[in-house]
Amino acid sequence: MTFLRALKPAILPLATLLAAATLAACSMGGMAGGGSTTAGALSQGLSARMDQPGATLNRAEAIGLINAYRATNGLPALVSDTALDGTAQALANQYAQTGTPPGSPQGLTMKLSAGYATFAETFSGWRNSPADAAGLRANATKAGVAVMFNPSSSYGIYWVLVLGN
Repeated sequence: MTFLRALKPAILPLATLLAAATLAACSMGGMAGGGSTTAGALSQGLSARMDQPGATLNRAEAIGLINAYRATNGLPALVSDTALDGTAQALANQYAQTGTPPGSPQGLTMKLSAGYATFAETFSGWRNSPADAAGLRANATKAGVAVMFNPSSSYGIYWVLVLGN
């Protein structure tokens, strides 16, 4: 019984996040650009491999998944910001070309990842890292996210998330 009592605080946030991600994925199926989904499956925008020809990151769905996570932590939703998308893309391009993690722009919180093929995998890595999870919960109102694929680089795929106000 003590074991179950100890698990209870961890199960509710996880169950809430899973439910929010599932609902978000299901609701995206009928939207323009959203792929078809089955119950419990992530939408195409979150599970599309970014190392495929013509791959395009669905930024709205990516920010939506981050917002579902933030909601489980009692935080307000982030608004997608085109200027921050541009900043994130420039940093992702630099990261993919040099293989060196870029420095965080002043006044912004930045999360980096490399090697994950999909946004869902990238998000999972961030969520499961205490330092990155803290960044996802940063005091911010806007977000930009980007990905860059460089087949001749060490990791291939490079992800950047920037959060600001």
